[in-house]
Amino acid sequence: MTRDPISEAHRQWVAHGWPEAADGMAMVTSVVRAQQLLLERIDAVLRPRGLTFARYEVLRLLSFTREAAMPMSRLGSLLQVHPTSVTSAVDRLVAQGYVERVRSDEDKRVVRAVLTPAGRDAVEEATAALNGEVFETPGLPAGDVRDLTDRLTALRTGLGDTV
Repeated sequence: MTRDPISEAHRQWVAHGWPEAADGMAMVTSVVRAQQLLLERIDAVLRPRGLTFARYEVLRLLSFTREAAMPMSRLGSLLQVHPTSVTSAVDRLVAQGYVERVRSDEDKRVVRAVLTPAGRDAVEEATAALNGEVFETPGLPAGDVRDLTDRLTALRTGLGDTV
């Protein structure tokens, strides 16, 4: 019989004199493990389509805008990632023909990422696959999904995230 490694770690924390931290360690470790498992599912859907989740997020965000375009700095802000990460993702998307970089007519210092028709097709197809294979069946009964999301939002708020 295999023991849950997180439950075993909790038992060890208590046994080694850290009972006040044991529940928090188990919660943090559980969240990290759940993230790993979800990212594996997402990667299995996106990898055959030549996308990572970071690149998918850029495409999806661009597709939600009226002009299918956004300044690179705004992309990083909305995605809550370092500018270098946005640049790397956009570089890959440009190489794939899914995004173009265009200087703003109003301010030549501003570089906008612009979704191409091929990028729109790719993000719509990837979204349909993610919806069907991951988001519609995330691993919990439907009634628990909203509750967990609310609890994670409270956790994010408690950790200083802007929600």
